[in-house]
Amino acid sequence: MTDERLQKQIRFIQEVDKLKNIFRQSRIHDGSRRENDAEHSWHLALMALLLGEYSKDSGIDMLKVVKMCIIHDLVEIYAGDTFCYDAKANEDKLEREKAAAEKIFGLLPQDQGEELKALWEEFDAMETPEAKYAASMDRLQPVLLNYMNKGGTWQEHNVKKDQVIRRNQHIKDGAPKLWEFVSELLDDAVEKGYLKE
Repeated sequence: MTDERLQKQIRFIQEVDKLKNIFRQSRIHDGSRRENDAEHSWHLALMALLLGEYSKDSGIDMLKVVKMCIIHDLVEIYAGDTFCYDAKANEDKLEREKAAAEKIFGLLPQDQGEELKALWEEFDAMETPEAKYAASMDRLQPVLLNYMNKGGTWQEHNVKKDQVIRRNQHIKDGAPKLWEFVSELLDDAVEKGYLKE
């Protein structure tokens, strides 16, 4: 029989496969279906690696950023995905996600569970250079998807440009050059009719 540590690690690995069944509001590039949280997390990790040169802080720990990108939405297995523009659903989001963090990270051996929970908390606080950059990727990715699929979620939920700006302006805290890019992209999205002024 395998030892207890390995059993816990395998149980966690099996449990987090459920992330593939958590669907976000964002639609994939062609608008044909909603993306799931696992796809979203993979996309963020790849973006973080590719766009690292645009981080506000050139000395960030990229492995830490990638870890944050991979684990930041694991809590949604139990808490569900909360649409960022739904004010009512966001009222108790933090409580739901904290309880979910205890549960999901509690499946791991204590040292690993504490490490991942601390990374999740750091990402959520958006105070360290790594968390600011990882959060920038988390904000940039849905903007890119909405632009590629001609306004998908923005149009579906009647989201306006000022809402998108308020939600995503944190990008400038982690990657100012990417915020300039997003600002131009949003102007173009309005011009093309993907996003309402």
